[in-house]
Amino acid sequence: MTPAWAQITPVGVWHTIDDRSNEPKGEVIITEANGVITGRVGRALKPDPKAKRTCEDCKDDRKNQTIIGMEIIRGVKKEAGENVWSGGKILDPNEGKEYNVRFTPIEGGKKMQVRGYIGPFYRTQIWLRAPDADTTDSKKDGA
Repeated sequence: MTPAWAQITPVGVWHTIDDRSNEPKGEVIITEANGVITGRVGRALKPDPKAKRTCEDCKDDRKNQTIIGMEIIRGVKKEAGENVWSGGKILDPNEGKEYNVRFTPIEGGKKMQVRGYIGPFYRTQIWLRAPDADTTDSKKDGA
């Protein structure tokens, strides 16, 4: 039996992983409407007093918006016949840079390969699907 959370889709709550510490850093909430994937920053998982609070370097409608709650994934769609979603953009709110993005759920949907592109250059991260218990409002105290 496959658990309900082990869906092979980007839709859901994901923990991003810090490139340096290899520990969960933040939460991204991905939703789908009319076949289009979007995603917002949910919360920080590790308090960082030096973390930016707003996107001063953003170039579009997100300039100077608060990062928590900000839409950072736009316009992503499922590729025909593939277990891959692409065609949209992902924003790094700390740098204000936007990248073409490709999502590939792996390991039965428990993890997701997130690849951001600018031209021929890319960077890949692995995000972890959040356990159901971590997505409740009672976990927002940041303790």
